[in-house]
Amino acid sequence: ITCDKFSEALAFSLVTEINHAMAKLVDIWDSIGIMEDQRVERMQTVKKHIDGLLHSMIKEEEALRHCIKTNIITSQKQLDTLCLELGLEPYKLEEDLTVLQMEKNLQCRVESLLKEKNERLRELSDLKKQDEELCVTLCATPYYIPSGSVPSRTQLQELQEHVKKLGNEKESRVKVFSGLRQDIRSLMDEMGHEPESSLERESICPDSDIFLLTHDNIKALKLLLSQLEMKKKSLISARDKLKERATSLWNRLSCPESEGEAFREAAMSTLFNDIRRWQGYVEHLEELQMAQLEEVVDKVRQELVVLWDKCMLGPEQREPFSVHFCDDHYTEELLSLHDNELLRMKAFYEAAQPILEDLEKWKRNWALFQEFQRKAADPNRFSNRGGSLLKESKDRAKVQKLLPKLEEELRSHVEVWEKNQGTSFLVQDQRIMDYISSQWEEHRLQKDKEKNERMTKITETSQFKTPTKRALGSTYTTPTPNKIKKMPNMLAPRTATVSSTSSASSSSGLSTTFVCVPGRPQLSAKRNKITEASTGPRVLLQEFNSDKKPVPMSYSAFTSELSRKANTDAFLNSTVKDML
Repeated sequence: ITCDKFSEALAFSLVTEINHAMAKLVDIWDSIGIMEDQRVERMQTVKKHIDGLLHSMIKEEEALRHCIKTNIITSQKQLDTLCLELGLEPYKLEEDLTVLQMEKNLQCRVESLLKEKNERLRELSDLKKQDEELCVTLCATPYYIPSGSVPSRTQLQELQEHVKKLGNEKESRVKVFSGLRQDIRSLMDEMGHEPESSLERESICPDSDIFLLTHDNIKALKLLLSQLEMKKKSLISARDKLKERATSLWNRLSCPESEGEAFREAAMSTLFNDIRRWQGYVEHLEELQMAQLEEVVDKVRQELVVLWDKCMLGPEQREPFSVHFCDDHYTEELLSLHDNELLRMKAFYEAAQPILEDLEKWKRNWALFQEFQRKAADPNRFSNRGGSLLKESKDRAKVQKLLPKLEEELRSHVEVWEKNQGTSFLVQDQRIMDYISSQWEEHRLQKDKEKNERMTKITETSQFKTPTKRALGSTYTTPTPNKIKKMPNMLAPRTATVSSTSSASSSSGLSTTFVCVPGRPQLSAKRNKITEASTGPRVLLQEFNSDKKPVPMSYSAFTSELSRKANTDAFLNSTVKDML
């Protein structure tokens, strides 16, 4: 309202000023004496000037208005384009705005969006440059943003994360590359290996940018490293074999202490140099060996015998080499044959050592088992005191439990070995399980033999023992009722029954007496007792004396049978002593 009044006042003031100016012109014209017609003409000129000025001003203002409207339209179009490029919502002008306000608002918004657009494009340019460099180094795929477009904030953020990820991947690969190249360089220096391929030369090159940090290059370096490690192992193995060969030759030749200086020398700077040193030493010792062929061959034969014994080779297994073993024509070829056989036996022993160790463990426990069986057959063992019987029983149970387990482990190990080697594992000219079975069978036959010898000895003793004579008129005295009553059970395998029977017989204070009765052979009562005891429950003796082939039995049945036999033998020996 104030502005409107001020503009009205200005317009009124303008009209007043024009009126005053016209009045002053009229006064001047009057004073000059200008006639009316000239005066009208001059007034028209004044009017013409004022009209021209006003028209000119109006045109200028109309042009300004048109320019403003044009700017508004242009800015609006530019703003719509920027919003579309930047992915923003279209800009909406406020209502009831003048043309100048609309122009100003639109221009400010356009300038703001242009600034944001330029910032995005500059950030995009920097990120794309980093992305391209990293992708070239890592052989990766660049992040895709359509060319000529303004990236959105989301795209810029994703591109930034992509560049960061590639940067981390580059750092990781640089560490892997540096580690691989360092390991390769160290291996080459340790072995004294000179680069042969371009990959080997580039891998030890000090220029770190010579390699692209690609997965293929990493795989190539890892493969090269593994090949060099295998080569190193091969060189170490070759050096150790040369050293072992030199040691073997040195021991065979009984060289003086001065010849052993090579063994005390420190390793050379590289494996290749160390191998050359040992190779020269082996060649020197082999030259000395050629001058002492007979002595060397004999020592190799001694080593072979030791290995054959360790491997438990039987005569048939040793037979193929016996021709060379007995050859007394000493030549280099004969020595070479012996060396090859020695190497073969060492390799076999090394491969079969776990099985041989298991077999040796079984043999130790087998010896303990046989010792316990021998002690179980000794009748005097019941007189021991101090808990030795209890300890012996625990140890025997432990061994009896351990033997089947060891045999099963041996069986499984041998099966695996035979499957891998494609040949049978032989000890003493027979398969290992057959060897174990033969040991059990030999043990069983030995027990049967000892049993038969004891029974034969008892029978012969009872036949030739002179009976006790009684006065005429004496009657035949039978054994005590207690002893007769317990006779059918005296061969029971339980120790408690044996002990109680023996105690009852000794505590009664009675003895069995015999007289000569017409029509009966002497010692008939005693022989009847022995016969009754042996022919009643003891049927095993008949099996032992029969010609039938023994039937294989299980380990548990075998040990149970041996235990029962041992208890029966002990009781029978005690009973016979009482009777005699």
